[in-house]
Amino acid sequence: MSFSAPPPPQASDRGDRVPLHLIKLCVGIDSVEELRAWRAQRAAQGHRSVCPTRQTPKRADELLDGGSLYWVIKGQVLVRQAIDEIVTADSGPQPCRIYLKPELIETAPQPRRAFQGWRYLTPADAPPDLPTAAGEAIEPELARQLRELGAW
Repeated sequence: MSFSAPPPPQASDRGDRVPLHLIKLCVGIDSVEELRAWRAQRAAQGHRSVCPTRQTPKRADELLDGGSLYWVIKGQVLVRQAIDEIVTADSGPQPCRIYLKPELIETAPQPRRAFQGWRYLTPADAPPDLPTAAGEAIEPELARQLRELGAW
């Protein structure tokens, strides 16, 4: 089975840099479907998709150059969201807000150990996007079975 590569790096008015990504644990969520439902519920209430954090990324310009936030769900990177905007307030327990585009893009599962906060993720270390057929990603159960068989 082949996978589509992450979107090709885009040159910007900031030069020919390759986008940088973030990776973060998706605490309290058990599946991509649950994350999708939660994001849809928040959007219906008029909220943007946001990841609050204590630390503002020092490499924000690189993240805004086409970067994504990769979510670790139950020990595996399974989905990503493109980073839309990074805003830092003057005070508060989580003064940085990383706003994400609403689309959830499923990725090839990639095991990850637990960690605190967020980490930078280079494009070379990021899992590829899952192929889609008629706009649908591969079924999670099928993906799990393929991993168990060593075919993925």
